[in-house]
Amino acid sequence: MHFALPPRKTSQPPPYLPRASRPPGLRRTRFKLIALAGLALFALIFLVKLSTSGRNAAPTSRAPRGNPPVVLVTVLDEARYSKTYLETVNENRIKYAEKHGYKTLFARVGDYELNGSPGSWTTVVAARDALTKYPDCRYVWYLDASSFVMNPALKVEEHVMQPSRLDELMKKDLPVVPPDSIIKTFSHLKGQDVDLVLTQDKEALSAGSFIVRNGEWARFFLETWFAPIYRSYNFEKVEAHALEHIVQWHPTILSRMAVIDQRIINAYNKGVRGEEYKDGDFVVRFPDCAAAGVQACEIESQSFVQAWRRAFASS
Repeated sequence: MHFALPPRKTSQPPPYLPRASRPPGLRRTRFKLIALAGLALFALIFLVKLSTSGRNAAPTSRAPRGNPPVVLVTVLDEARYSKTYLETVNENRIKYAEKHGYKTLFARVGDYELNGSPGSWTTVVAARDALTKYPDCRYVWYLDASSFVMNPALKVEEHVMQPSRLDELMKKDLPVVPPDSIIKTFSHLKGQDVDLVLTQDKEALSAGSFIVRNGEWARFFLETWFAPIYRSYNFEKVEAHALEHIVQWHPTILSRMAVIDQRIINAYNKGVRGEEYKDGDFVVRFPDCAAAGVQACEIESQSFVQAWRRAFASS
């Protein structure tokens, strides 16, 4: 059986050539193949189930009632951000959530057992934890700590996730990984069938801001993303490249995913790598500040912090 590797060279695990003198390596390779086969079988069963039941069929589990409508999830990494900055992030999320009757979930690196995987995988586990803690929520919105909600008037369920709105926002027949991925977003996807919404910048898909609709598919997606086989790969950007891999090679995931304009949920403070924030946009994100030092995000975000506080005070 042959399994395709990710099309991005930087995302590929190093090639492995089994040799008779290294039986432990051979066993590891066989384990990976078995794990991949299991994932493929799981995806096939899920697709068959969807095709035979449809959205109007009787659900296998109780549909979430939308209480709360949204859980806003953020991972706080004290090794990458200053204490003052993280307090500001906490304030921003709580004020926005309280305004619309949402809930927040703040996770810290180290809160979950990652079995030796890098701490950035906390992103996926925290989103999964939100579904467990709030089983009646409608949506989970993950927004990383290098970001602020800037427009408190906008609601996730109206500004992004309403089916008619998604019909307008979705970028169809678009290379999933810019600029030239041969895998493209579905051209026939409808807003009512979307369960995952994210953006891409000039270089890659972005895992810094994404929304999942609560349900069986969301759990399948997050479990697949966090699968040991992908955490064992030597991806350059860890969970971000793992995400690119699964959306390109698993039609079960691509068939429920919408890529939308960056400025809807993920505008950058500078336009070098992506679309630049404009007054009135929902979110501003500082994609490079965390890598520049513990104090960098606090310094870089000062003018935006003042702006969102004014916006919240007048709303």
